[in-house]
Amino acid sequence: MKGYLLDTHALIWWWTDHPRLGPKARAVLQDPANTLFLSSVSVWEIAVKRKAGRLELAGSLAELAADPDFRPLPITSKHAALVETLPDLHRDPFDRMLIAQAKCDDLVLVSSDRAVQAYPVDLLPAGN
Repeated sequence: MKGYLLDTHALIWWWTDHPRLGPKARAVLQDPANTLFLSSVSVWEIAVKRKAGRLELAGSLAELAADPDFRPLPITSKHAALVETLPDLHRDPFDRMLIAQAKCDDLVLVSSDRAVQAYPVDLLPAGN
């Protein structure tokens, strides 16, 4: 069993069944032998972007965040402290925290973000 943490864009692609989520990532995420994690970072990022009018996503964010396919992953002080040690390859604070969470908790990060892919973290490309 492996644990997978979805970058926010990959999470949105999963929730909306978007075709940009590639077949390999989709197969891994559908495999019941794998455990999927939903970071509070992604919920926060979606809330910020929806509030600013930069993201349209149907449905209640609280209901989406309660998705039974995912285990919740809160931000801990251990995660926050690791952010300080990450190289400055990516300026996005949401992505930096997701990277820290994946590293701390030995999770595979599902992402198509090239800047995220530059970090030494287990990665599954989200796209085609």
